[in-house]
Amino acid sequence: MGVAVLLKQVPDTTAKISISGGRVDEASITKWSISPYDEYALENAIKLKESGFGDVVAITCGPSRSAKCLTEAAAVGADRLIHIISESPLDSIQVQSLLSAAVKESGCDVVMCGKQAADTNSGSTGPGLAASLGFSCVGGATEVSMDGGVASATRLGPSGMEEVEVGVPCVFTFDKGDSELRRPNVRGIMMAKKKPIDIFAPDDLGVDVSNSMVSIKSHSSPPEKQPGQKFVGSDSIPQVVSKLREEANVI
Repeated sequence: MGVAVLLKQVPDTTAKISISGGRVDEASITKWSISPYDEYALENAIKLKESGFGDVVAITCGPSRSAKCLTEAAAVGADRLIHIISESPLDSIQVQSLLSAAVKESGCDVVMCGKQAADTNSGSTGPGLAASLGFSCVGGATEVSMDGGVASATRLGPSGMEEVEVGVPCVFTFDKGDSELRRPNVRGIMMAKKKPIDIFAPDDLGVDVSNSMVSIKSHSSPPEKQPGQKFVGSDSIPQVVSKLREEANVI
């Protein structure tokens, strides 16, 4: 038994996003990173491994450059690396189908991923994967522990922190927790460079991605923020109050 961790490579939160010809210009993005919520999933998977649960299998779906996030996962403790190569854009259903097939190939009964990706923020991968595999799904977890065939997840509920128990097989989507994310040391980085990556094309997994149900018309940058307004002196108080009430709707 092991844990499959789904990782997505996204533009770093500090990267500048440019639009060219109605599309995001990926060539202009200078820094790519593992989606932040996925990092918390990876951290918890490694903790389960250290407790004796089983190996960690890191899986990503994307273009060739996505292999970097697998190497980063190996540097902090992932045991097996799976890369589903796709140089063309895929819709969420296609991605979920490919990831489901890869999870089946890995033989893992527990799957962990971020609650949403930092680029699309759709939050559909975890629940969609669970539906495809027929696994139970627990969302917004911050910590997961295992006791035999039962998993216990801590998450923020409507009235505070709650603990949910679920049987294996299951999928967990992760929110930001209190765990400090480990960073690779020099030895881990050197060993990760030598770790093989199992590469699969969609055809290798028996998944047809020729027909997408989503058609993107264009991308566009968000509107620029209006310049700030400055008010000086007590005489401007009525004007400030009026703007806060009628424009900002905060009083």
